Amino acid sequence: MAKNKKEAGEMSFLDHLEELRWMLVRSTVAILVGACVAFTFSDFIFDEIIFAPKKGDFITYRFFCDLANKYDLDKSFCIKELPFTIQSRAMDGEFSTDIWTAITAGFIVAFPYILWLLWRFISPALYDKEKRYAISFMISTSILFFLGVLFGHYIITPLSLNFLGNYKISDVVDKNVDLASYISLVKTNAISCGLVFELPIIIYFLAKLGLVTAVFLRKYRRYAYVIILILAAIVTPPDVVSQMIVTIPLIILFEVSIFIAGRINKKKEKEALANG
Repeated sequence: MAKNKKEAGEMSFLDHLEELRWMLVRSTVAILVGACVAFTFSDFIFDEIIFAPKKGDFITYRFFCDLANKYDLDKSFCIKELPFTIQSRAMDGEFSTDIWTAITAGFIVAFPYILWLLWRFISPALYDKEKRYAISFMISTSILFFLGVLFGHYIITPLSLNFLGNYKISDVVDKNVDLASYISLVKTNAISCGLVFELPIIIYFLAKLGLVTAVFLRKYRRYAYVIILILAAIVTPPDVVSQMIVTIPLIILFEVSIFIAGRINKKKEKEALANG
């Protein structure tokens, strides 16, 4: 089937650059608009979202504490407050933090729109039958990203804060955490988990390009599991339940990626046989 073209014919290299430029401009504007909205709600964002995992009554701590009491597990999450204070050591520290946090929130909110712009940019290089998957692609990718952000904030961040906040090398050291360090941890966990949850989508495109196969993923499955278990052991207390809560979603993502790669590989094999 013929590929999509611009009305005047094939796009030139300069046309592609122009399309890319406008995609970046629109993406930037969308992020800035989202950042402006987030900036107006900065009090809520900081008090109820970003600094919430430091409080002992955060939903994740209460959940793990209930599990610990019910099944007689490690009770390190039954806390009133984490044993460290947050301080800003730069004159413009709080203002800079407010601005960059708003930009990060703007990126998260604008992600579906940025994804749509990206799809518009690459769609001329796709077949008409592939273009039909635009809506499902954008919905599934956005859902995975937002699930990853929530997983990072409500699971990984409180587990990391609990571990790092209670880690001590000596009683001589007072744990006064810099504001930038705390915000960096929270933002990194949210964004990185959002991107990690895009693994099935990434594998889909890599399989379409022939760079990854289901056989390859199955071959190195045991190593992937070991890495996942090590990461889970680092950020969780020494009990099986907590480790499984972190491990299971990541394993599911990996297995879904293998399934997707297998479907793509079989489809390509059938097409090769039909054409051969």
